[in-house]
Amino acid sequence: MPAQTVFAKEALTPEGWQQDVLVTIGTDGFIQDVKVGSVPAGKLSTTKTVSTLLPAPVNLHSHAFQRAMAGMSERRGPQNRDTFWTWRQIMFRFLDALTPDDVETIAAFVQMEMLEAGYAAVGEFHYVHHQPSGEPYANLGELSERIAAASATTGIGLTLLPVLYTQGGCDGRPLSAGQIRFGNDPERFFKLHEMARKTVDLLADDCITGVAPHSLRAVTREGLAACIGLASDKPIHMHLAEQVEEVTEIEAAYGQRPVDWLLNQQAINERWCLIHCTQMTHSETLALAETGAVAGLCPITESSLGDGIFDGLNYLNAGGRFGLGSDSNIRISLSEELRTFEYSQRLRDKCRASVATPEKSTGRVLFENAVLGGAQAGGRKSGAIAPGYRADLMALDGNALDLDGCSGDETLDTWIFAGDDRMVADVWSAGRYLVEGGRHRNADAIRNRYRSTMQALRDRL
Repeated sequence: MPAQTVFAKEALTPEGWQQDVLVTIGTDGFIQDVKVGSVPAGKLSTTKTVSTLLPAPVNLHSHAFQRAMAGMSERRGPQNRDTFWTWRQIMFRFLDALTPDDVETIAAFVQMEMLEAGYAAVGEFHYVHHQPSGEPYANLGELSERIAAASATTGIGLTLLPVLYTQGGCDGRPLSAGQIRFGNDPERFFKLHEMARKTVDLLADDCITGVAPHSLRAVTREGLAACIGLASDKPIHMHLAEQVEEVTEIEAAYGQRPVDWLLNQQAINERWCLIHCTQMTHSETLALAETGAVAGLCPITESSLGDGIFDGLNYLNAGGRFGLGSDSNIRISLSEELRTFEYSQRLRDKCRASVATPEKSTGRVLFENAVLGGAQAGGRKSGAIAPGYRADLMALDGNALDLDGCSGDETLDTWIFAGDDRMVADVWSAGRYLVEGGRHRNADAIRNRYRSTMQALRDRL
């Protein structure tokens, strides 16, 4: 990768908004230098001039295959009331139709959408490991390799999070027919995880492997401990306190609510990312904030599935860290994830500009927190336009009509609350220039393959 320079009329740096900023990106994908008050180096073929330059966040929680389900789960089922649990049965049935080729094609498509939305990297919470029968593929790491292959195609930074899933509930019941593609005992999971790690090691050096005990419902205490030991110094991600029924089941089995139990039993720290946490008491919210862990919020999915509303105001006021994920991938939109998080707080508390401070606007607070939390959760040295950080960057379109005349915090607020991801013009992932003019460099090939795959998949459903 050649060295590059990016000239921005304005850029959001750790010191705040700066004007006329020249960013130098080294051949290793790290930012080498940031000069403020510069002039555009227009004579250099490797210089890109942009209007507003931002650090690009990590999408910290994705189940890539679910992108192909979008629009398929909005009909009323035979039950009187549809819930997360009825949606999950639809997902299980859909999953049975997927082949390894499907998994790779869908993952590449959704990764491309993430890049075009402004994300530079993704944390793939990867729990589909085996054939529909539950039998492993001849290559135990087949589907992990397919996720990695998608990342090689799109160029997105990847934190692959192989998921341990051992039981159907806290009572130790066997996995249901829809879950058997997920299942491993710890011994086989260790082998699978090692194969996944070796596969990811062949990608660009910003791609890493963490670990994900699925949830307190799906792993035993021993399985959880084994996952923590396997992680070494890498990220640990886990679903926690998403649904009322889940909290009830865990409280009955463990004698405590899930957040209380986990914080009392494990040394939760900055390497942890706890997904959803939409069912927390006030004391749990404050306790989680004190750990330094990241709350992995997925506002669009949490709205779609009726999970509940994360207590963002009390959590942020207590110094809590959060990042954003697209989870079910029903819609890939960075601006909408930010907007939905803020609007959920407003609807619950009947207020406006809920997270804004006297110094920073709502959009600025949301965006900066999401960028820093996502980088931490992804185990990624990114999240700042500063020397020594990976060049995960995004630029907004200065020609967008709604952004005309905007600057600073107003630019962020307009993009998040009045605009959409069509305002995202350019994206770099660890210095790889992947999106130009709002379009991924391999968009046509990726879209055409996805279209063919979906046509064949619908015929099988």
